[in-house]
Amino acid sequence: MVWWWGFSEKPMNWFIDAQIMDQRTGYLSDECNSLLGWSKIFPIRDWRNYLYNNYFESKKVRGIWWKKLLAWWVAAWFLGSLSIFWFMNSQAVDKRREMLASMCDERARMLQDQFNVSMNHLQALAILISTFHHAKEHSAIDQITFARYAERTAFERPLTSGVAYAVKVLHSEREQFEKQHGWRIRRMDPTEQTPAREEDADFDNQETSPVKDEYAPVIFAQDTYKHVISFDMLTGKEDRENILRARESGKGVLTAPFQLLKSKRLGVILTYAVYKSQLPSYVTPAERIQAAIGWNLHIEALVDKLLHQLACKHSIVVSVYDTTNPDAPISMYGSNMTGIGMYHNSILHFGDPVRKHEMHCRFKQKSPLPWLAITTSFGTLVIALLVGYIIHATVNRIAKVEDDYRQMMELKKRAEAADVAKSQFLATVSHEIRTPMNGVLGMLQMLMDTDLDITQEDYVRTAQASGKALVSLINEVLDQAKIESGKLELEAVPFDLRAVLDDILSLFYGKAQEKGLELVYVSDQVPEILIGDHGRIRQIITNLIGNSIKFTERGHIYLTVHLIEEMSSPDVVTEAHSTNTLSDFPVTIEDGLSASDPSLSSISSDLINLIISVEDTGLGIPLEAQSRVHSFHAGETISFSHSWRNWYWLDWSHEGEIGFASKPQIGSTFTFTVVLTRSYAISKDYKSSEFHGMAALVVDHRPERAKVTKYHLNRLGIYAILEIDPNKVLPRLTSGTLTTNMVIIEKETWSNNASIWPSIISKLKDDQLDIPKSSFSRSCKFCQKRAMGCGDGEHAQDERHPQLSLNRLLHEKQILVVDDNIVNLRVAAGALKRYGAEVTCAESGKKALRILKPPHKFDACFMDIQMPEMDGY
Repeated sequence: MVWWWGFSEKPMNWFIDAQIMDQRTGYLSDECNSLLGWSKIFPIRDWRNYLYNNYFESKKVRGIWWKKLLAWWVAAWFLGSLSIFWFMNSQAVDKRREMLASMCDERARMLQDQFNVSMNHLQALAILISTFHHAKEHSAIDQITFARYAERTAFERPLTSGVAYAVKVLHSEREQFEKQHGWRIRRMDPTEQTPAREEDADFDNQETSPVKDEYAPVIFAQDTYKHVISFDMLTGKEDRENILRARESGKGVLTAPFQLLKSKRLGVILTYAVYKSQLPSYVTPAERIQAAIGWNLHIEALVDKLLHQLACKHSIVVSVYDTTNPDAPISMYGSNMTGIGMYHNSILHFGDPVRKHEMHCRFKQKSPLPWLAITTSFGTLVIALLVGYIIHATVNRIAKVEDDYRQMMELKKRAEAADVAKSQFLATVSHEIRTPMNGVLGMLQMLMDTDLDITQEDYVRTAQASGKALVSLINEVLDQAKIESGKLELEAVPFDLRAVLDDILSLFYGKAQEKGLELVYVSDQVPEILIGDHGRIRQIITNLIGNSIKFTERGHIYLTVHLIEEMSSPDVVTEAHSTNTLSDFPVTIEDGLSASDPSLSSISSDLINLIISVEDTGLGIPLEAQSRVHSFHAGETISFSHSWRNWYWLDWSHEGEIGFASKPQIGSTFTFTVVLTRSYAISKDYKSSEFHGMAALVVDHRPERAKVTKYHLNRLGIYAILEIDPNKVLPRLTSGTLTTNMVIIEKETWSNNASIWPSIISKLKDDQLDIPKSSFSRSCKFCQKRAMGCGDGEHAQDERHPQLSLNRLLHEKQILVVDDNIVNLRVAAGALKRYGAEVTCAESGKKALRILKPPHKFDACFMDIQMPEMDGY
């Protein structure tokens, strides 16, 4: 529902009304229909439109649906928060339970380890007594020695509070035994109720042990338990059971917990049998009973010592139980645990297979509140509510935006209608203006073909130039309107870029010469013929150079054309960043367009990436005005805006970029790139062969300027040799290895080295050099004008195109001209008659059809496109 609502609330008109979104969703719908097979039953798009029109278009219905969805959202996340709390709380409880189990098992392991230590010492003590008491004729151990040894080795028995030794005495040996030790064997429990375990028992008035087959009187004891000496351990119920099990099994056995004599603590007696010698493992219980000679008795506070210390240091409560009788467990340590709270049971193994023990553990304090689970679940709920609020606000906002969108679409339609009306108006106005202007320019051209004096010809040329300027302005206005509406189409025609640049430079040659500026260009590896819109390129370069000339009073203006691939070569990079400029004035360098940019590299060998730069040493653009240049405003000059807008369209269509660098009072460098297509056509322009095969020595102390001069001389077919040191000119001319037809000396170099030229000129006059003096001055002057792409237009035209007789080109050809404008008819007829054609005129399309009804005599027909009643089409 959230997904559907999100997509339905984003203005639904985008999915229904907008043409672009219709195309995209239509593609998706077609794909889904083909996969799911719904297209014939219930198309997805129709289903979407149906839901929108019947359920979501109404604001009231939409509000009800949204409130229900919001309530579902809150309820779902509330349940989700409870689930998160339950999950995290369960994890916390499990972790606490694992920690309790780990701590309890650790204490049980420590208790068992200490018990094993005590057991090992008990076995060692049994060996000691067997060796030094029974194995010798006269015992080496007495009570004092035993007590002292037991006291000194008490640290090895951490769970033992006392130790004693009872010896096996047969009835036949009793009298002699009692005489030897000086005391009678006493019984421990005459009433079978174990009075010895009572705190107030009278140990000195115990009765003599009754007559039995054997006795087990205590003969050695630790000082703390020496009151048990002479007691017959076989007279105690549990003690007798322990002694019998110990000598039969050969293992240590435990009694049930009991209150120790003269102590309030619970304890047990660990009994271990002592044999005459080391018994094999396969000995029978009867043989063990026969070989037993005594018993080691360890009186142990089994768990009290160790666990009391451990429990004081940790946050858990430990209790130990004797669970030999599971229905009546005996508490050996700690208080009885209730069934409230978390607890853990650990099994204890003390080596006695008969008796069973367990350790019960629980925490001292109750479990803390699960704050992490509480905060996480509560935070999740808060975030969900915030998201719900955001979605709610977004939906309301989208509803408002949708209303605004409808209004915007209405305004957009009006604006598009107005734009169409404006475009139609401009097209109509331009056509209506072009029609009379065509007549004006045509009549002026026809007037120029008549006999005029110099003043009249000057007036006609001025009027014709003004008319052409007006037509150019109309074209720019139309282009501007097409750029704004995105309908400007670029041409893709073959053209010679060098010829275009020659024409551009010829326009500004006069102004550049008036200001003493160098106006040159270099285009090294650019193909001769390219395919693109040369008109737009011409317009951009013309505007940029016009700006440079307008704001440059000294120095130079430098137009360069390179391939993008050239810009990465070391020579070009060094040249671009060199301080040795064309006129020795500092310049700014545009680094914004990098040749290493992947977007500028050619993806095909037929694509030519050009980088065109216009460098000047003028006033530059103020820093505060440079940002406005990027936004199509250039401060005081409108030409920047035209260039930028024209480039903007050129960039969109030709995948180019434009940038500039400018410093006040230093100059500006405008650079733009354009991607054109290589043409394999051969240039048909006429090239003069007047200079082919000639050689020239170029003397210029500025290497950059000398390279430019050499480039232009090479274009004219002249082999150029450069010399930057004027003092080496004469040696080179007189060496005999150099044959030159002309010597070109830069004006500044001539002025700076005036003292060396008279000798060179005298040698020229003395015929010491092979230079044709009669044509030297004229050739140099004409060569300079031709190299710079300027000069006398009439002379250049004559040189470029040989005179041809064209007045009989259309001799006796019958041509029909159709136009509803009388002036245009006269202009067209006059132009065709100049070539010898016989012209017939018609003022409408219907009249032309009547004239052209077969059979007719016409070889060609020229028709106006727009005419009343019937147009040219």
